[in-house]
Amino acid sequence: MEATSTILLNNVINVMTFTESLGRLYALWLREFKVFIRERSRLIASTFTPVLWLFVIGSGFGSTHPSTGVVDYQKFIFPGIVCMSVIFSSVFFGSYIIWDRKFDFLKSVMVAPVSRDIVFIGKTLGGMPNSLVQAAILLVIGLTIGINMDFISLVQTVIIVLLLSFSLTSVGLTIGSYIESLEGFQLIISFVVFPLFFLSGALFPLKSLPLWLLLLSAIDPATYAVDSLRAAILGISSYSFSIDVVVLLVFTIILAIFGSYSFRRMRAV
Repeated sequence: MEATSTILLNNVINVMTFTESLGRLYALWLREFKVFIRERSRLIASTFTPVLWLFVIGSGFGSTHPSTGVVDYQKFIFPGIVCMSVIFSSVFFGSYIIWDRKFDFLKSVMVAPVSRDIVFIGKTLGGMPNSLVQAAILLVIGLTIGINMDFISLVQTVIIVLLLSFSLTSVGLTIGSYIESLEGFQLIISFVVFPLFFLSGALFPLKSLPLWLLLLSAIDPATYAVDSLRAAILGISSYSFSIDVVVLLVFTIILAIFGSYSFRRMRAV
């Protein structure tokens, strides 16, 4: 009887702890979401660049008829442009850690009875709505160039965008946890986002790359996001959709673990 009571008590405590953790995650996510809602100009500015690439680069390079195999060049780069918007918005979200540190908000969070793992996950989730909304805007714009999607393709696209956003927001927050100035953060980020984008095969077929460049693309998580989005949206890919998702999920887990570790070591001031 005593053993049964102990087990029941432990189960109740575990449920209460889990519920409290969810509540803390929600509070951190809600704070970041409210910041996102209030900064509509950020959404407009960050959406403008991918749209510019889609129509200017897509039309300009497309006029030279590069060989993509199946579809015209503008449609071919569309999944890559969606990933581009996610890459830039997710990684640059790490700058908010620096702002939070400057205004002492981070200090108040760090001294609260909340584990740093929860803080990291909550802020990572808080950075994802911006990427999802940008991707949604681009999908609507895609209708003007003949991008048509069914329900399954849409669900697959949302899954890929969320995975890529979580993994790269983790990267941005990890970098932000080690850097104390915005100038230093922006300098480092330039060496991160552009290789992520250009090595992903967003602008060219992977099969046409030389071996050394193909090897670099293989260690780029954005490569698998672009390839899986092409499979979902256009029905063409270099790998299978399932392989892309599994590899992207592995990257997401690894980056999340490293990000949590970085947050445990981060100074709040």
